[in-house]
Amino acid sequence: MEIDFDEGGVRVNKHCEREQAVTRRAFLKMMGGLGLAGLAVGAGGCLESPVRDTGGQGWLPYQYEAAGTWPVPMRGRVSIDPMNPSLVRDDAKCVLCGQCLDVCERVQAVFGHYGLPLADDVICIHCGQCTMACPTGAIAERDDTDKVWQALDDPSRFVVVQTAPATRVALGEEFGLEPGTWVAGKQVAALRKLGFDAVLDTNFTADLTIMEEGTELIKRFKGELPGKPLPQFTSCCPGWIKFCEYFYPDLLPNLSTCKSPQQMFGALAKTYYAAKRNIAPESIVSVSVMPCTAKKFEEQRPEMNDSGSFHGKTSLRDVDVVLTTRELAKMLKRKGIDLTALPDEAYDSFMGDSTGAAIIFGATGGVMEAAVRSAYFFITGQKTPADLLNLTPVRGLDGVKEAAVDIPGVGAVRVAVCHGMANGRRVLEEVRSGRAPWHFIEFMACPGGCIAGGGQPRTAVPPTDEVRTKRIAGLYSADARWVRRESHENPEVLALYREFLEHPMSEKAEELLHTEYVSRADKIRPLELSKSVS
Repeated sequence: MEIDFDEGGVRVNKHCEREQAVTRRAFLKMMGGLGLAGLAVGAGGCLESPVRDTGGQGWLPYQYEAAGTWPVPMRGRVSIDPMNPSLVRDDAKCVLCGQCLDVCERVQAVFGHYGLPLADDVICIHCGQCTMACPTGAIAERDDTDKVWQALDDPSRFVVVQTAPATRVALGEEFGLEPGTWVAGKQVAALRKLGFDAVLDTNFTADLTIMEEGTELIKRFKGELPGKPLPQFTSCCPGWIKFCEYFYPDLLPNLSTCKSPQQMFGALAKTYYAAKRNIAPESIVSVSVMPCTAKKFEEQRPEMNDSGSFHGKTSLRDVDVVLTTRELAKMLKRKGIDLTALPDEAYDSFMGDSTGAAIIFGATGGVMEAAVRSAYFFITGQKTPADLLNLTPVRGLDGVKEAAVDIPGVGAVRVAVCHGMANGRRVLEEVRSGRAPWHFIEFMACPGGCIAGGGQPRTAVPPTDEVRTKRIAGLYSADARWVRRESHENPEVLALYREFLEHPMSEKAEELLHTEYVSRADKIRPLELSKSVS
């Protein structure tokens, strides 16, 4: 194969460059014969192909401003372990277009940041952005719907389900609705029709996360947590957590010890909830509906069985099954349930209440904004100012966002927000160098946050900022009209502390809601070593 480099140092396949025009004409002739030339597929499929003239370097998705670096026509693909708990690939559908590699390298900064051959792991943070970029649908989430059907069909099991905030502004797209359409009530009704015994809300534990994480931040400020430095990193995103474990293990002490809202909920479902409802914890099947493929990895982490430790039954898992938004849509369609035709229903009254602060967890900057709202109250005891209820500097799709919040008695609290791990690397390098001015940093693996997670509807392939913006707007619109907009106002969370946990970061809260993470640096071959060997 004849390979050369242009003036910009980009690899060029000259043989393919000469043949590209012929190949394109042949393709269009074939498609024209089928009557499909120029076809644009509606919601749920691929939008009109965003092809640009790239000077013979292959087709260029519009989320990039430069041509791909992989030779045409065979760019390659990411490695996916057959035992990957989150992702699978259908090799029959793979055309080796290299789009999964491009998003893994450029957007997520994973591929290309470790050496080959692999040391002890097929490197993956399970974010699923490769599924969103794949034009043929060759990469998908691991299908766990059969596990849920079996649980629902077993009369001896009590099946509870929790739903993440980002699902309620995306599920409707699988049924022809506009991106960002608020379908929370219809989603609840649909889950009841499927037969779940309890329909609960992850937003309940998103509010709880703020209580725990905000308290931890204040303790770090005061120097009450030895070995836990500032800036504090958020810990809600399992893709980001694994990225940090692989590439920045020296910064793990900066990570909040709080579990994600999904895992907090799972631990409480089989302890607090089980006791209040007088249900044997071993009979509970805990299911979550998430926008995220990395949540499937997270629920299988060995340390995520604190409810089992609590009861002395180590086989108990905090969360048993994770479904993506797409998997839930598939289940509804299998049962012939039309989401759009359902009336709105409310979540169960126990572990189903939430605030606007929890709703915006699904958007980049949302966790930070929610935390700032309550941190102001925790520190001052005063009502949160209106401008902190709309913290615009941390909103939007800029890769890295910053804000300074003046809190009486403390001064300026500097925060940062980043999404997409290529942006995360920029921030982490600043922290590692000692130049970072921030006290608190939010990390989300997926561009746009959870609203564009690897398990969300593939409404545009590759994903577009237009879709991301509409989903984010749906969350902020709901927050703005919510009666309670600060996590510390959630009456069910306050009751949880009063009746069970006592106070944030109590001994019992530490046992069930917090965890520790470990270095995975030994699982990868350092890039420098790989270069020297080659």
